[in-house]
Amino acid sequence: MMLKDQKTSSTSEVPKTKSALLDKYDDEHKKEVDGYERLKTKESSKLPKPTGWRILVLPFKMPEKTKGGLILGQDTLERQQVGSTCGLVLEMGPYCYDKEKFPEGAWCKKGDWVIFARYAGSRIQIDGGEVRLLNDDEVLATIDKPEDILHQY
Repeated sequence: MMLKDQKTSSTSEVPKTKSALLDKYDDEHKKEVDGYERLKTKESSKLPKPTGWRILVLPFKMPEKTKGGLILGQDTLERQQVGSTCGLVLEMGPYCYDKEKFPEGAWCKKGDWVIFARYAGSRIQIDGGEVRLLNDDEVLATIDKPEDILHQY
């Protein structure tokens, strides 16, 4: 039962606080985007250009610090990157996903995160890590965030 003198508020105020977890995610995402942009511009001249139906993929690199705060060694990080089945598409060859072989269209595009088989493609060592050259039909799936996949080596 409501009295005439009581006023009802149709809008409720939402507290304007931001969680620390959201800040951390935004920081990590910004670092990832900055690294990708740097790789595209400054380091792209050092990368091999894929030919034919091949795709150049940068394997996902795990964070140096675990959720529990342990700092992983460089050897461990390199082994995880080599064993990674997830990567970022950097370049695509001129004949990737041609209409004859893939009438429904391309499975991925430049800038997508993709999943591939553990031993798929050719590993090429570059300064700061490795890249892989995959055939266009070796892409198994696309994903939004590589952190959502459990990476084991």
